[in-house]
Order: sequence, then structure tokens, then C-alpha cells
Amino acid sequence: MAEPTVVLEKLSFLEGPRWLAGRVWVSDFYTHRVLSAEADGSDLRVEATVPAQPSGTGLLPDGRVLIVSMRDQKILRREQDGTLVTHADLSGLARGVLNDMAVDRQGRCWVGCFGFDLMGGADLEPGLIMRVDPDGAAEVVAEEVYFPNGTVVRDDTLVVAESFGNRMSAFDIRPDGSLGGRRDWARFGDLPASRNIGEMLPGLSVVPDGIAEPDAEGAIWVADADHHRAVRVREGGEILDEITLGELQTYAVALGGEDGRTLFLAAAPSFLEHERRDTRDAVLLSTRVEVPLAS
Repeated sequence: MAEPTVVLEKLSFLEGPRWLAGRVWVSDFYTHRVLSAEADGSDLRVEATVPAQPSGTGLLPDGRVLIVSMRDQKILRREQDGTLVTHADLSGLARGVLNDMAVDRQGRCWVGCFGFDLMGGADLEPGLIMRVDPDGAAEVVAEEVYFPNGTVVRDDTLVVAESFGNRMSAFDIRPDGSLGGRRDWARFGDLPASRNIGEMLPGLSVVPDGIAEPDAEGAIWVADADHHRAVRVREGGEILDEITLGELQTYAVALGGEDGRTLFLAAAPSFLEHERRDTRDAVLLSTRVEVPLAS
């Protein structure tokens, strides 16, 4: 694969890249903006300003965009005229700030939360996954998830990256929207014995952060947030490919482009808020891959 090239630069910390409506969308945490651009970075637009910090995004069947508002624990909906309204208030369900999200073809969104004060240095406590229906009604559908992060829905399966769990988990989605029991989609090692993040990280062989929609062979590109790389993983956990980024860490990825063969990578030197909030050295990169996004 070719060396990744810069699509967007001089940003604070990027998460949640998505290929939506022929453009790449991405959330910039500490400038509170959701941005979109052409695949090469041209025609940059500010699509929304989210004071409580944007994260994951997704597209409703009618073309409106949902945006995670992390700190006030809300899902926002961007109307066709660009205004933002509250789609769902999850403050009565969430444990800690909200994180990444996937929106399925029925317009249901699946969103996780930290579970503990990561930026404050607290010990890990498991998070949970919530389902938000198209009318904004919400409920908890899975618990004991080790920092739920990147999330995708394919057919009737929900796949969630557990960043501090050494694994990606899968759940069958039942017709009523409830989830079947958790199973390993990919296990990279044992669950950590320690709840201290500093002690835990050296024992994690992959720290799965943001993940892309599955490609045409069913594999998933995964941002490995502590090993300066993105990896392409087959169900079962086999690593098929990797892209290394030198001094930068990769925190989120997305497949897109006109032919589905462009891999976007959100990268920065680190993830800690006090290091990223007042800096502008995060970038969105892209490279070409052989296997396209599944149709």
C-alpha cells in the first residue's frame, strides 16, 4: 500500500470518520466541529458545531445526520436546513461521556459510553451499549463492556471494539432490537487483570479504537490506538494487513471514496485531553487499499 497522504491537518483531535453522501465527515473534539470534505480534503465545510464535544456520526434513512454530543450525553440530529435538535437524551442511562456510534438501515443508533473518567485518570469500570430508536426512545442493551468504542452494524450483527478488553465483540440483533449474548468477533489476548490504565496498556496486543465498516471480504480495518498502526482483521482475530504511522497513533478509520477503496485514518501524537486540547497537530490521512467497502 502507498504511504498515507494528508487529507486534513492542523486540527485538535479527530474521531468518528465516516463516508457519508459522497464526502468524508469527521469530528474534531476540541474545536467542537463536525467537518466534511471531498476525499482529497478540498471543499472543507463545517457541518455542525457541538459545544459539548462531537464524536460518532451516522446517517438516518432520510439523509439527516445524527451526531454524538459526548459531555451532555445527547444524540443530536442535524435537520435538512442545518439546524441541530436533540434526537435523544441519554443522561439517565449513560455512565460517563458518550463515545462512538453506528446507525443502522432502520434508523436505530447504537452508542457506547466510557464507563469511567478516563481523562481524569480513574481506574477502568465497564461501560455499556444503548440503543436509540428512530423516535428517540432509548434503552440499555448490553453491559460489562470494556470501554465500548468503534461500532458497526452489518445485517443483523452489531460489532463493537472494546478498547481495554483486548477484543472486538459481536451481538446478534433480535427482531425487537434487543441483543443476544456477547461473543468474540476477534480476541487479541486475555482480559486485563488490572483496572489501572497505565498498568493495563502494555499487556494489550491490540487496542481497538475506531473501526471501519466491513470490506467486501468481511474483514474490518481497526485503529490500534497504542501501537502506531491500523490493522485489517478477519473474524476470529487474524491480522491480515497493517499500516504503520511512525510517531502518530491511529484512533479511528473509515473506508470510503468513490470506489470504496480509500481508507481514512484519524491520527494524532496522543489522546490525552490536556495534551490535545490546545494543540493543532492532529491529521486525517488516507491511503488506497485493495479490498473495497462491502456494498
